Amino acid sequence: MSNIPSERDSFGSRFGVIAATAGSAIGLGNIWRFPYVAGENGGAAFLIIYLGFVLLIGIPVMLSEFTIGRSAQRNVFGSFRKLAPGRPWYLIGIMGVVAAFMILAFYTAVAGWTLEYIFQSIINGFEGLSSGQLNDMYFSFIGSPWRPLLWFFVFMSFTALIIMSGVQKGIEKYTKILMPVLLLLLIVLVVRAVTLPGASGGISFLFKPDFSKITTSTILEALGQAFFSLSIGMGTLVTYGSYIQKKDNLGSTAVSVAFADTFIAILAGLAIFPAVFAFNIEPGSGEGLVYITLPNIFQQMPGGYFFSLMFFILLGVAALTSTISVLEVIVAFFVEELRLGRKAATLLATSSVSILGVMCVLSTSSMADVKLFGFTVFGLMNFTSANILLPLGGFFIVIFVAWYYGREKAGNELSNGGKLKTRYLPFYMFVIKYMAPLAIAFIFLQGVGLIKLS
Repeated sequence: MSNIPSERDSFGSRFGVIAATAGSAIGLGNIWRFPYVAGENGGAAFLIIYLGFVLLIGIPVMLSEFTIGRSAQRNVFGSFRKLAPGRPWYLIGIMGVVAAFMILAFYTAVAGWTLEYIFQSIINGFEGLSSGQLNDMYFSFIGSPWRPLLWFFVFMSFTALIIMSGVQKGIEKYTKILMPVLLLLLIVLVVRAVTLPGASGGISFLFKPDFSKITTSTILEALGQAFFSLSIGMGTLVTYGSYIQKKDNLGSTAVSVAFADTFIAILAGLAIFPAVFAFNIEPGSGEGLVYITLPNIFQQMPGGYFFSLMFFILLGVAALTSTISVLEVIVAFFVEELRLGRKAATLLATSSVSILGVMCVLSTSSMADVKLFGFTVFGLMNFTSANILLPLGGFFIVIFVAWYYGREKAGNELSNGGKLKTRYLPFYMFVIKYMAPLAIAFIFLQGVGLIKLS
């Protein structure tokens, strides 16, 4: 007897599929991480390499996850167990669920910071503060045990309420609202940034390549950013793929999601770099760019109060669309493998992740001295998921589709049973057989420190 409910929820429209899946991919990595990584690696030259990796590696790996999920119509663990019964491939699914636990724990901790900065924007808390005072404000906040905890639980509650409502009435309904809001906010910020005096330097920086700054580590950084930006390897796309209807075109969906993800990352750069150059700030300011540098810029520009508020709302929306997708990986697993109702599964997932999450939050305050393998709890969750579980997950996913599931079954799923033309199939199979595994192996070896390329 199957342990899967007979009536399985699914996305109701093509826009819903793209909004939800793009929402999963578009997160703090696009709006927070992409600008400063590009800034540290030469701007436009990094962008060109990044785009190449999205096309050559990112989309084929995403297609592989969609193929597995829609073929099996199961959660990430159940998908491998159904498609490869009696074989150990289900371990990939377990890695995905474990990665989702770890990512949601530390990611929601960081997502909570956006709520603090929305609050500070509302009360005009940045007004009159120098760069040094903004720096102190940031470290004082993350060093406080209570405020970050409060925002963590608020953010986790928002995520849980949406997931509890189901796929169509929760994930699809809210991402169809949140994604257009995100795009609108970002476009308004871009218009403001590019019309600042001196903004042309930032536009040139983003779109005029300086290939002299390209190193081997820049190439690997671009590859890693493309890989992680698209939410590859953690089971999210397998889970969402299982909700895509059989009539939908997986190839065009993957291209649309990759385009949306990249477009948002470029817009984020356009919203940030012109403002950074207009106020003579170093573009490679690192992770403090968003929480220290930008508040300083906002209070110097006309209408800065409103643009500061809009920017941090934008960050919060981007983070929420991602936490929704990661929580769904765990909830789908609990519903289908533990035979729980969606509400019970959501409560169990949220409470268990929150135990880890509280330790992640406290890693910058009262638990800062608690170290495991030389990492804080936050650092360990981040390192293990980003450098070990996600690359290994992505590696074995493409190996599974290329060498076990095979060209015939993959082609049948991608062509909707022969109804669609899939001229890209030979190229796709070549990429997932050879190019993608090699590229992911480099990410993994660099991430765990087994190779050091400069």
